[in-house]
Amino acid sequence: MVLKTPRKRPVIDEIDVLNEANECTVDRPLVTTPLSEEHAFAYWQNDIPEAYWDLDGEALAERIAAARAKLGERCVVLGHHYQREDIIQFADLRGDSFKLAQWAAERPDSEFIVFCGVHFMAESADILSAPHQKVVLPNMSAGCSMADMAEPDDVYACWDELREAGIAEITVPVTYMNSAAALKAFCGKNGGIVCTSSNAPKVYDWAFERGPRPRSGDSSQTKVLFFPDQHLGRNTGIKKGVSLDEMVVWDYTLPYGSLGGNTREELERAKVILWKGWCSVHRRFSVAQIEKARADYPGVTVIVHPECTMEVLQAADMDGSTEVISRTITEAPSGSTWAIGTEINLVSRLARENPDKTVFCLDPVVCPCATMYRIHPAYLAWTLDELAEGRVVNRVDVPADIAKHAKVALERMLSVK
Repeated sequence: MVLKTPRKRPVIDEIDVLNEANECTVDRPLVTTPLSEEHAFAYWQNDIPEAYWDLDGEALAERIAAARAKLGERCVVLGHHYQREDIIQFADLRGDSFKLAQWAAERPDSEFIVFCGVHFMAESADILSAPHQKVVLPNMSAGCSMADMAEPDDVYACWDELREAGIAEITVPVTYMNSAAALKAFCGKNGGIVCTSSNAPKVYDWAFERGPRPRSGDSSQTKVLFFPDQHLGRNTGIKKGVSLDEMVVWDYTLPYGSLGGNTREELERAKVILWKGWCSVHRRFSVAQIEKARADYPGVTVIVHPECTMEVLQAADMDGSTEVISRTITEAPSGSTWAIGTEINLVSRLARENPDKTVFCLDPVVCPCATMYRIHPAYLAWTLDELAEGRVVNRVDVPADIAKHAKVALERMLSVK
């Protein structure tokens, strides 16, 4: 009798996982390779059965299609724009986090929502969906390095410091969708709101118009605490006429009592307090890349995501969410040339779907979002197979006490017009 020795994965700690999510590894292919050949598999959810490890793209596609056929309308698959082609081809709806959140709030018909995105998106879908619906995330290690930069305890500590300084009472907490459900609940409990890159300017309007008022009644003193992405927060502030002198950065790595590296006077003068977080993909884009694109392609139009730095947005022609970028390229005239500053899977898809236009990524290095990339087709096949057999794996189930308050902040977001 021959015993098969199980293949072992190296021991990985939380620091390893965070570093892997932040690095740009250029050998991540955009086409599917077997899970066992993925160099980053060691950082991913490892309890997926070994039977899925060596399946190639074609075999996985067949299994996914078969499971979907068996499940029928009981299951809906949502796909974020940054997903690879071998995932997005099975999505019933694709979109940005705002569009997918709207869908989850408005469609109570499917029993299972399989969310091909990252953890905070699946949490939001669970909060907004009907009680009978179950949300599944194919790979539970698909997080977000930006969201991880705003740990709830760090935000609570910031709020305590602002309260001690007499500033919290005139401050509206605004969290980007890219954050933990606990922080959305924090905003819900403290008169705050959630935003996406699609509606951030309107959310700023909401915050300044409806936010807490100082005793004087002077609404001009109302402040916004924006987390976790400083760049989206800063770019949105500029669009709403907030000067750089009226925005400060809160460095959450400093000891309690440091006021995030600011003086009390600076915080009192500020209209927007920005969390020191960023997107590891969008911070790669630079003004130099834009200048090169203009030199290589005279007449090119540059459109970038608002998670890029302020300097990149100022050098670009346009900016917008993934939904805005997709719509802009799709509706652009034939023969036009576009340089895009966002995640490579979306850029590559837009180039394929618009062969009558020249579409390329500003960054010449192929660097897909490391955490979105963790939604490998093997995980989708596994979770769908399990659902087809009546078993739910990788369910995202937000605790009721958190979901209650997070839903308040999310519904405020959805109501902003």
